[in-house]
Amino acid sequence: MSIPTPHISAKLGDFAKTVLMPGDPLRAKFIAENYLENAKLITEVRGMLGYTGEYCGKPVSVMGSGMGMPSMAIYSYELFNFYDVDNIIRIGSAGALSEKLDLFDIVVAMGASTNSAYANQFELNGTFAPLASYNLLKKFDEVCEKLGYTIHIGNILSSDSFYTAEKDCDRKWQSMGVIAVEMETAALYINASKANKNALSVLTISDCPFTKKETSSEERQTKFNEMITAALKTAVD
Repeated sequence: MSIPTPHISAKLGDFAKTVLMPGDPLRAKFIAENYLENAKLITEVRGMLGYTGEYCGKPVSVMGSGMGMPSMAIYSYELFNFYDVDNIIRIGSAGALSEKLDLFDIVVAMGASTNSAYANQFELNGTFAPLASYNLLKKFDEVCEKLGYTIHIGNILSSDSFYTAEKDCDRKWQSMGVIAVEMETAALYINASKANKNALSVLTISDCPFTKKETSSEERQTKFNEMITAALKTAVD
């Protein structure tokens, strides 16, 4: 495939080796404007904003992934396979399934259980387990320890559906020790594994289906500061 790709208008070399990927492109814009130096808009196809700048004097990129595994799958595939990106760190939001979690807590997805059929394309004779890259997870954990941030590491659910007709869906996954639910990580981890690249998903709790607590859309764009800071420090470590 030629560059630019159908979904990214950047030129080869425009992206840093590490890309932070929030789901919301407006969160990418917020990070570029408030955390990066010399940030430059490098792609905006379909409003999916991507920037490259510097953090602590080192190049880092940030780009939206959109919602759901099909969207994450497209953008992460093109970044890994056409733009020579080596590391993608998803910085997203998630719903709490563990009742030990509260709003704004940070979850690190060691693994991503899923109800998606995305891995079926590889015709594996079994069930593929999408996992984080250990080196990125270890770096993020060390960064958070230095910063004094509390994080929760565990298995999450990447779901294909935000609204579901399945009864007691959240309780079923909770009973298996799954601590949070979102919609993108499994596709990212699968793409990273297939491309022999690195991926990590870190998530800030934005709501809880059991307590009915939730953050606003504005808070999800601008108030995930601890997660963003730790991800950026991991990116340039």
